[in-house]
Amino acid sequence: MVFQRHPGGPILTRDHVPDFPPEIIDASSVFNPGVALWRGKVVALLRVQTRGRRTFLLKASSEDGLRFDIDPQPLVFTGIEALPETIHHIYDPRLTVIEDELLVCFAMDLDEGCRLGMARSRDFLHFDFIGMSDDDLRNGVIFPERIGGRYARLERPNNSAGNLAGGGDAIRLAYSDDLVKWEGSVELMRGRPRYWDERIGSGPPPVKTSQGWLHIYHGVATHFGASSLYQAGVVLLDLNGPSQVIARGRDNVLEPRETWELGGQVPGVVFPTGLILRDKAADLYYGAADTCIGLARTSVDALIQACRIGD
Repeated sequence: MVFQRHPGGPILTRDHVPDFPPEIIDASSVFNPGVALWRGKVVALLRVQTRGRRTFLLKASSEDGLRFDIDPQPLVFTGIEALPETIHHIYDPRLTVIEDELLVCFAMDLDEGCRLGMARSRDFLHFDFIGMSDDDLRNGVIFPERIGGRYARLERPNNSAGNLAGGGDAIRLAYSDDLVKWEGSVELMRGRPRYWDERIGSGPPPVKTSQGWLHIYHGVATHFGASSLYQAGVVLLDLNGPSQVIARGRDNVLEPRETWELGGQVPGVVFPTGLILRDKAADLYYGAADTCIGLARTSVDALIQACRIGD
């Protein structure tokens, strides 16, 4: 087993979410957090759903990465109100610290489908909206340093047509000079039909190691008929040209096994969204069954080794 779960079970549940009337009263779930190490603290943006299935992002911070203080006031991205489109939900944020700035990628559900939004913060108090993609995209993550002088982003083309959840089976790499215009998108990897990762999407932002960019992604096995199984896997990308895959693990490194991962709003889901490195330890934060948040630990060396198994 590559990951060891926190022995106390989920670290955040709906019982930890404070009420903020009238927006949030008796929250139904908290999951899929964006997480980063920011100025000595572990900070997170939590996806919270209400009983009306409205979605909010709540800020949270922790000294130890385990016990979080949650701000009950929903996050508002300054400037997003100027968009002419109707935004139904903002969700599944990913956090990247780069050049002492916190960047956020998040999904936005519009009438026309899903778009990838971006924002920035310099204090984890105020978040300024940067822009959104023209194309139907989800699962966007920013590399924690520039590649060849440019920002680099992994993203997943989405298919929202006739399906609010959408789906996709490829991860692409794009570059930008200003975080607004993204170009040069190339396909990085595809799902593997009939196996554990038929559909794929990025998890946490890649982390730099001596062996390459280590990236945890989610894979969906869709061939179980009545349900889809969400799992986590690993891939290693070239440090100088991350469009080159060095190694990709054959097996998943985390799959739903606990009762709180197998049962919930969406049964059978572990959805990796945050990764914190402490020395050689790697702490993975993930949404479980679209209901609560789990924490699992491994080592960087174990993840790199998992990349090479079956490659």
